[in-house]
This record gives sequence, C-alpha cells and structure tokens, in this order.
Amino acid sequence: MQDLKQNIKNIEEWVSKEFGNIRTGRATPSILDSVKVESYGSMMKIQEVATVASEDARTLRIAPWDSQNIKAVEKAIIASGLGLSVSVDDKGLRVSFPPLTTESRTAFVKVAKQKLEEAKIKVRQERNKIIEDLDKKKKAGTLGEDDVMRQKKEVEKIITEANDALEKHYQKKEAEILG
Repeated sequence: MQDLKQNIKNIEEWVSKEFGNIRTGRATPSILDSVKVESYGSMMKIQEVATVASEDARTLRIAPWDSQNIKAVEKAIIASGLGLSVSVDDKGLRVSFPPLTTESRTAFVKVAKQKLEEAKIKVRQERNKIIEDLDKKKKAGTLGEDDVMRQKKEVEKIITEANDALEKHYQKKEAEILG
C-alpha cells in the first residue's frame, strides 16, 4: 500500500507541475519551466541560465547571467508556442503575457482537462497493478479471501481519494484560467 500511496503522490505532483505550465493570463515564472534554451552546447532550462522574476501581473523579467544567452532565450520563448511576447532591452528580456481571449481560455481549459485524464489513467493503471497482484497472491494461497477483500476495499478508498484530489486540482486550475 505504501508503494501505491507514493505512486499516487508522484502522479499528483506531475499533474500539479503540468497545470503550472498552462497559461492563466497571470505572469508566473513556472510557465517557463518547460522551455529549454541552447546554451554552451546543451539544452538547459531558462532558470539554469538566467534569473526569472515577476515584474507585475502581466510581465516577467528575465536577466541572463551571460549576455550572450539573450538571443537564445528570446528564440526559445518564441519557439515554445506559449503565445508570449518578448522584448529585449539593456537589462535582459521582458516577457509580456497578452490578455487571454475567450477562445484561448477554452483551449487552455481543454489542455488542463487532458492532463487530468492522463493523471486519472495513471491512477487507474496503479490500481489495476495492485488488484492483479492481490489476485495472484490469492490464487497462490499466500493471502486469504478475507484479506484480499479488505485490501481491495482499502485500495478503492485510496484511489477514490486520489481521484477527488486530482479533480480539485483541475477545478482550481479551471477557475484560474476562466478567472
């Protein structure tokens, strides 16, 4: 059961990270977590080559530690497909978050829903692995029928709680996007 709980915790962390990468109209540095910059011959996260800070509700300030990386960071953000506008100035880069349209909000909600479904599928797969294992142990005679039924009920309870937690994450993200 500990493995199941840990795997579910990992799934919740994954979906939380994925939701963090979905734009909500507010400038948050975590939106750039998935953007990779080619620097010094390898692909690196923006946070590994620059300081990223919120300037205001719709603007991020990126200050590369090496001024030679400014163009690479700009190119990576534009190529990321996040719909952000980038301007270069003497201090580094300014990333502006344009206001979300109704269409883009709907598209982002759809992406969040897909991530939720992926997480639920992963949870279901974990459940199925545990149930199969319990059935094998029952067949082999290492666990009695009462023990198997009790553990299956416990698994179902854990899975239900996990799905409820995932649903709450999604509803929170949906409210942020539609805001």
